[in-house]
Amino acid sequence: MTIPAEPSRPAADMAGDMAAQPGRDEQIALAHQRSASYGLRPYESPDFCPVLQSELKTRIERSQSLFTYALPVMETLYDQIVNTQSMVILTDADGLILHSLGDDDFLARADKVALRAGADWSEASRGTNAIGTALAENRATLVHGADHFLEANQFLTCSCMTILDPYGKTVGALDVTGDQRGFHKHTMALVRMSAQMIENQLFGNAFRDMVCIRFHSRAEFLGTLVEGIVSFTPGGRFLSSNRSGQFQLGMSNTALQAHTFSSLFGMPMSLLFDAVRGAPAGIVQLQLPSGVKVSARVEWKSSATSMPGSVAAPAGTPDAIAAPRRLCTAPARPEGLADLDTGDAQIRTVIGKLRKVIGKDIPVMVLGETGTGKELMARAIHADSPRHAGPFIAVNCASIPENLIESELFGYEEGAFTGARKKGGIGKMLLANGGTLFLDEIGDMPLHLQGRLLRALQERAVQPLGSSKVIQVDVLVVCATNRNLREMVAGGQFREDLYYRLNGLVVRLPALRERSDLDVVAAKLLRQDQGQAAGEPPRIRDSVMELFRRYHWPGNMRQLGNLLRTARLMAEGEAEITEDHLPDDFLDDLRERQEHAATPGSQPSAAFPVGQPGAQPTRLAEVEALAIVAAVKAHHGNISAAAKALGISRNTVYRKMEEARGLPQPPG
Repeated sequence: MTIPAEPSRPAADMAGDMAAQPGRDEQIALAHQRSASYGLRPYESPDFCPVLQSELKTRIERSQSLFTYALPVMETLYDQIVNTQSMVILTDADGLILHSLGDDDFLARADKVALRAGADWSEASRGTNAIGTALAENRATLVHGADHFLEANQFLTCSCMTILDPYGKTVGALDVTGDQRGFHKHTMALVRMSAQMIENQLFGNAFRDMVCIRFHSRAEFLGTLVEGIVSFTPGGRFLSSNRSGQFQLGMSNTALQAHTFSSLFGMPMSLLFDAVRGAPAGIVQLQLPSGVKVSARVEWKSSATSMPGSVAAPAGTPDAIAAPRRLCTAPARPEGLADLDTGDAQIRTVIGKLRKVIGKDIPVMVLGETGTGKELMARAIHADSPRHAGPFIAVNCASIPENLIESELFGYEEGAFTGARKKGGIGKMLLANGGTLFLDEIGDMPLHLQGRLLRALQERAVQPLGSSKVIQVDVLVVCATNRNLREMVAGGQFREDLYYRLNGLVVRLPALRERSDLDVVAAKLLRQDQGQAAGEPPRIRDSVMELFRRYHWPGNMRQLGNLLRTARLMAEGEAEITEDHLPDDFLDDLRERQEHAATPGSQPSAAFPVGQPGAQPTRLAEVEALAIVAAVKAHHGNISAAAKALGISRNTVYRKMEEARGLPQPPG
């Protein structure tokens, strides 16, 4: 496998403008030559015939591991680019789009060039484009505007990175596509970081029963995306290494196949275990073949009965290897409700309500905007409940394709459908047996599955697809949504009986802009992102905190966390985070909103709510909702135009219009 130049640089070094990458012009020219050789012509219309749903389902099943690990990463990536006229795309190794997330208004434009699930975006089908060209050359690729071979695609700018499996084989691609007028130089860095995150998760899953060594020349980078990972059998035979590991070792996976642990690190495996046993926090010092010294953490979780952080040796393993029983530090205690109390009165009220029902098997429904921490709250409920020793299983009903939700939730027998894995699949509801099942975005569950979910909850039993067996389950259900379920019930989009089965206790999490503890939350997120890295995280300069207080945070805590993660990497080695460390798109958005707010006659936006300092959040929410209603009226009912003028999503406009019902309406 060819190793791309510096594949695992620190994120701060990867944020350069890909347009200035040496050789990019030659790359695009060669891609255009290949496109012409396929018989394509620049003026041709794109192919609008995606594969059949049955074929798409089969292709997703073939890429099940990639699909499973990519979805949450895609959501995180989308949270960082939300409201930027963009979308996040996952493809298989052939360039077939498996899944996408994006802004509603841009998705409509993208659909005009068949940027949707089931469409083929290989070079042979679409000519030069970031997905097809990246897969053709197996490297990060930016295709901007007129770089596209087909004229119909030249309104796009696309940043794509291939995804490798643990053995170096290309299994797919991750892409961010947007309007070419909104190009941001940080996008490629975000895509590369996200692709690397998926690869590391695929790697960890593939070698979970083997000896994995995580290493880096700087100890503070252990546990981050840029750490090297190399895997060996318990006897020391080399298995594989991730991109960063190959880069640091100075060899490709092919060359590393000739090595053992001893030949690479100059000691037998038994001595490594002895060293780890007496090392502080389980971190040892190793020397690479190049002579560079690295800090390393050793993991070996070879038994299903092993406790987290412990080592279990397979039968027949020599005592010298099996001797150390704890090579890794114990995992951090899961956060409970008390850990989420950071000083905001609204959050404290929610926690007080939840404490009264914990342990009584009353279903909980958590409402709130996207990114307000609904899953974090659900995990805290689980951590404080008598079920805390059982599993916590999360299912995002919005991120799983509709044709896979049923099998994902209830499981399936072998042969239940085309492409089903041998021996079938265990459903998430059964995996949660004895613990907590978190159904996120429950409002997006297809109507035809809601009846089956209701029956499973009432009977406390599931029947996998294609099976005649009924399996008893015992789960606590916590649901979350940012949609108005009552309105959906009235409109026939959500079953009334399921609604009343799920909303035993309903709590609402405030939006980040409504909270009084922004400084505490930001500091906590920085500490969490720092993890076990050496030293304290940088402090946030007061002027930056003032910018944060004036911002509307459409992505809420998730957006703040992602922004702080980028800023911390940009501020590496410095004592505080300043304006210079903030992403350009955040500063541009804030600047545009300030200019809009300063324009005479402009409508108030969520970034600058009307009211006196210290006004109650309820009052601010009312003013915000009425301002949005006024904006919709000013644009003659055009939701998209109003959303664009206010700088928010169409979904937020709809939600705020619902909240404004019953309030005194603005004139006009």
